[in-house]
Amino acid sequence: MFLWSFAARAEDVGCVSTTFRLLGAANDKICVESFKDPDVDGVVCHISRAVTGGLKGAVGLAEDTSDAAIACRQIGPITIKGKLKDGDEVFKESRSLIFKKLQVVRFHDQPNNTLVYLSYSDRVIEGSPKNSISTVPIMPWGNP
Repeated sequence: MFLWSFAARAEDVGCVSTTFRLLGAANDKICVESFKDPDVDGVVCHISRAVTGGLKGAVGLAEDTSDAAIACRQIGPITIKGKLKDGDEVFKESRSLIFKKLQVVRFHDQPNNTLVYLSYSDRVIEGSPKNSISTVPIMPWGNP
């Protein structure tokens, strides 16, 4: 039997404009998306990221910046499906036509009974040191 782990799909929460563009298509924005950890029930993460507008952004040729922030929370009883491996990919999204990706990976800090989610961008040639983390302590859920 093989266990396959797939990255989560994000759902749009909302966007705000940050730059007005007189010519071209859409403005630059900051967008928020949510996704659930595919290997851990009871955890949801929200990620905010910059989205480049203008003509290049409208046709998918713009390279978005590496800026992103993440917040993850327990939203129900936490159930871990199988064995967790440190650095498992939880979420991935393209940030340019082919060269750049925004990723979220998970670590299980067993001594502190906590899940740690790390977001970062990488490129084929050169990565970015910009990153953000969020932690979720594994706690009982509901009434004691």
